[in-house]
Formats: sequence, structure tokens, C-alpha cells
Amino acid sequence: MFRAFRRRPSWPSRSPPVEPYAHGLLDVGDGNRVYWETSGSPDGKAALCVHGGPGGGGRRGSRRMFDPEVYKIVLFDQRGCGESLPHASDPAVSLVHNTTEHLIADMERLREHLGIERWLLYGGSWGSTLILAYAERHPDRVSEIVIVGVTMTRPEETDWLYRGVGRLLPGPWEAFRDALPAADRDGNLVAAYNRLLNSPDDAVRAKAARDWCAWEDAVIAHEALGKPGQYSDKPDDALMAFVRICAHYFADDAWLEDGQLLRDAHRLAGIPAVLIHGRLDLGSPLKTAWELSKAWPDAELRVIDDSGHTGSPSMQDAILESTERFGKNGR
Repeated sequence: MFRAFRRRPSWPSRSPPVEPYAHGLLDVGDGNRVYWETSGSPDGKAALCVHGGPGGGGRRGSRRMFDPEVYKIVLFDQRGCGESLPHASDPAVSLVHNTTEHLIADMERLREHLGIERWLLYGGSWGSTLILAYAERHPDRVSEIVIVGVTMTRPEETDWLYRGVGRLLPGPWEAFRDALPAADRDGNLVAAYNRLLNSPDDAVRAKAARDWCAWEDAVIAHEALGKPGQYSDKPDDALMAFVRICAHYFADDAWLEDGQLLRDAHRLAGIPAVLIHGRLDLGSPLKTAWELSKAWPDAELRVIDDSGHTGSPSMQDAILESTERFGKNGR
């Protein structure tokens, strides 16, 4: 099902700020401890917030997309970022045990740790890739799904974001490309950045991280209703972990077979979902959300006309309406 979405003022604004009533560090093996927290109603309908990036942990605003009187809201920081340990900003921290498979296992371990039978999954951008990978592996553990900014991290999507969209932004893209050594400029740019981000030279790593975020910010600069400039607007450690983990995942196509998540969408049959996507999203064009909605009959696609990748008031309302509706489904 598809429909365009425009803002309806009658829908509620975000829930007021809510603080966690429990939190901790879960030992997930390989020397990693994953930060988690729960807020809202301890006996409510469980919802897991899956952040983007990869490596974009530490933000807590997604709590407010849920009614705290209805939901048990679970947040976690994926390996290496946010409050999880060890932190990928430290160049000595290996990312060899930080892959999509590891994150799927971490989510399942967290579900078991919290004693949750099934949960709603909510997230966007990279978070949508991880949600789909988890749900296709464990469909019996998922009650509903709300995805904002649909991605499946296929090679064609990564190539578009770091090369193809440069047709629309030639100046910033050339700066992104030319920040690399000359020998790397005609090859795989993401892989080349990944090498710089693991350089033993602090200055090389820091410059590569800033150059990467400058490009990401250029791609969202037109999103006046969203959060232009949000990628560079991070503390130094968070920025370094974010970029280092991003490049690590994207250089390896997130360890997913090309088209795997779309191919296996049949495993999501029976899971109600809302796919919310901004029509103005340059970095993650609507095509991916459209293809997924066609392969997943239980998913409703809502296209937000005034939104890009970083959202808008209309997109926020679409999220709230979805979580409100699913909150009435019971546990």
C-alpha cells in the first residue's frame, strides 16, 4: 500500500522527555559491552529503537516517538559507539568483531536479557538495514516494524551516496574525492577512506573523518525542515567512531549478499509495517523503499513530500501516528 503523507495538525506532538528507569552494559562477547536502557512503562508493549549510522549511537530522542504510558521503550548503542565499550574512536579498538551478524546476535541477546517475547522495531537509515536483517532472521520475535528512511545497504545504494549523487553536488563531491590520495580517486572511495580512518597517524584519521562528514552534510544541506549539518555536529570522539564504523561497514557491503534483504522479504510476511520515506531524500532515493513495499504486502509505504533524510514535522507526525496505532495492537 502506498500513499503520500501531508501533515495533519490534529495528531499529537512528540511525547514529553522521559528518562530511563533501568540501564546497563550487556556483555556480548569479543570484549564488547553494549549499552542499553529502558524507559516508559515496565509492563508496556516492548519497542526497540535501532539507531542509524552505522555508528550513530548516543542519541536518545527516539524515546519521544512512543507514548511512555503504552510502551516499554528499549534503546541500545550498537558496538563501538555511544556509551557502548570499547569505543571505536580509539584507533587501537579493532572492528573485526563489529559486523551485521554481530549486531543481529546482540539484539537477540538483549531481548533475552530483558525477558521480552516480541518487540516492535523502530529505526531508520542504517537502522532500517539492521531491522530488516534481524526481522528476516527472527520474524517470530517481531510484532510490528516502523522504518524511517529505508535503506538496504546494497552496493548500488552505497555507490549512489558516495559517487552517483555527486552529479547533483559536483563541487562538494570533488572535494570529498580529492581529499583522498591521487591514486585512490578513481577507485572505491569508501574503501580508500576506510584505509585513512585506520591510519596510525592521528592527523590523517581526523582529517578523513572531517572530510567524510563534510560530504554527508552537503547531501542533506537542502533539508531546511530537518537537520542540515547534523553529521559534523558531533563531539570529536563520537564523530570519529561514527565515520570509522560507517566506512568499515560500507566498504564491506555490510557483509550482506547483494539484494539479500529484498530477496528474503518474504520472511517478513504477517508482520505489519509502515515504511516512511522523504521524497526529498537525495542520499537514499525513494526507489529502495518502493521496491521493498512491493515485495512486502504487509508494509504500508508513506511518502513525505516535504521531507528529506533528516525528517520534517510531517515525517514526525507520520511516525507518531504509526506508533500510536501499533500501540493499540496490544503486546
